[in-house]
Amino acid sequence: MNYDLDEFNMSEEELFSRVDHNNVDSEKITAPRYSYWHSVFRVFFKKKINIVILSILAVVILFTYVYPLFVEYDRFGNLMDATAKHLSPLTAMKQLGYNIHWILGTGASGQSTFDAVWFGSRISISLAFICAAINLTIGVLVGALWGFSKKVDIFMMEVYNIIGNVPYLLVISVILMLFGSNFWVMVMALTITGWLAIAFFIRTQVIIIRDREYNLASKCLGTSIVRIALKNILPFMTSVIVTIAATEIPSYIGYEVFLSYIGMGLSEMSLGRLIYEAESAMVTPGWGFEFWSPVVVSSIITVVLYVVGQNLGDASDPRTHM
Repeated sequence: MNYDLDEFNMSEEELFSRVDHNNVDSEKITAPRYSYWHSVFRVFFKKKINIVILSILAVVILFTYVYPLFVEYDRFGNLMDATAKHLSPLTAMKQLGYNIHWILGTGASGQSTFDAVWFGSRISISLAFICAAINLTIGVLVGALWGFSKKVDIFMMEVYNIIGNVPYLLVISVILMLFGSNFWVMVMALTITGWLAIAFFIRTQVIIIRDREYNLASKCLGTSIVRIALKNILPFMTSVIVTIAATEIPSYIGYEVFLSYIGMGLSEMSLGRLIYEAESAMVTPGWGFEFWSPVVVSSIITVVLYVVGQNLGDASDPRTHM
């Protein structure tokens, strides 16, 4: 094929002159720089619904942890005042003053239902986050070791087959009956075997990713197991861990509410305890706010945490960053 050199606007000497070669420059990749977490948040905030849900979560966290710092909540402050008990929102505001404290009325002790709900939310949410942090930390570490080591795999499978078949609620109930029902006993009850199912799931995911071709090639080239785990496996496991957290945190709030509702939960004023103590108000005309307020707030908290976690888990998957 013949080419017309004039179309290049260059002389024959310029076209066929020697080009300097730089070994460093030749190794540079000209693709755009990739940031994992920047891509995660870019994908996450691309959905407008996530901004709305995140705003609701921010309001919940604000009322749960910041609002109680500026309020002097006394659960039994109006205990001796019979006229301050079981008041509807309108009656409470007319009788006790037009402010945010009485927007949900008063309870059986004359306390502000609004304040009680957010003080209870602080205990329930703190319990859920602590339990999730403990179970995820133990579960991920044990699961990773479980997936990489065949000796550990043999031992842990026997442990899982025995302990994993004991009903989780039965373990929790026995511990609460033996040691009481304070905050840290509840944490122990929810975490003593709660990490095992997480570890087994992580073990399965590690085995799937561990045996992929690029990991086997890295191992043959002498790459350490730690480096393979941090560079090749962890980025793919991040979305899995976030998704597990999205289901674990709301579930612990659910466990706390359920156990308190049947009389085995926390002795502290948690959401479950509020629902338990206001059970009779559910069927009493005019007292419904005492029961439904903590029910609605606990439902909003669990749904918001679940949706945020699930969408963040989806955004953490590197396959969605394309």
